[in-house]
Amino acid sequence: MEGKTFVLVLLCMVWSRVAAISVDIPRDAYEFARGDNIPLPCTFQSALSKIDLAIISWSADGPETDADNLILTHYHPAGVTDIKKKFEGRVTVDVKVNGASGKADLKLSSITLDDNKEFDCEVQIPSDDEGQSIDATRLTVLVAPSPPICRVQGKAEYGQNINITCYSEEGDPPLTYKWESRDGRNALRAPWPRTTDNGGILRLYDISRETSGYYICTSSNSVSSATCSIPLAVFPPGMKVDSTAGIQTILNLFCEKDVTGVAPGNNTAMEGSDPKEGKD
Repeated sequence: MEGKTFVLVLLCMVWSRVAAISVDIPRDAYEFARGDNIPLPCTFQSALSKIDLAIISWSADGPETDADNLILTHYHPAGVTDIKKKFEGRVTVDVKVNGASGKADLKLSSITLDDNKEFDCEVQIPSDDEGQSIDATRLTVLVAPSPPICRVQGKAEYGQNINITCYSEEGDPPLTYKWESRDGRNALRAPWPRTTDNGGILRLYDISRETSGYYICTSSNSVSSATCSIPLAVFPPGMKVDSTAGIQTILNLFCEKDVTGVAPGNNTAMEGSDPKEGKD
């Protein structure tokens, strides 16, 4: 008797799983870069032998989402899709139904930070309202680093301490900053021995003529990277050169030949400007 009861319970469990609609988004979260054209997949399986009629909808919930959070509604088999006006021109849905299963992939174009939301896929099928008719996923929009700005803080004179800063206005996930130094001939060299590197702030102590050269900062995250470079010419006390061209001339004289392969002044700000501190 106990054996028959166990089999009956097992059959009921199997039947309940089969005889119920199932809607599935494969992943709980997706990450894409701002500006990408992306798909959000959604599949469904009906307990019926064939899906004759279905209403499929996509909606989005976020901190600034209106009470009406519906994006679109698709009607099968009519093939008609109603898209809310604010989403027209940037969303479509790719629907395919085959027997008792199907898919309804949402496609978003040129995503923005406003698309940082939870997206819901819902499938309604008459006579099949048991089970899971809706599933959700979280979309996170990542931001590539904006072109960084390199700046020199302090007096570029023998014996002085100066900062070279690097800062990108935008970037998510958080940015990391990496420095490299090249001499006037554009040859990669070891860092100045009296240097501390605190992310976007490169501190140079007791500088001398040998500190002169080009300093390149790379701002990066998991999306991409961007760079800036700045020339530095260290002079005896009291000597001052204000322009980038003047600094490059001094660097050329230091090296006794022209510099090649370097684009000085790329996203740079010279001494005396009002610099913004770099991010750690």
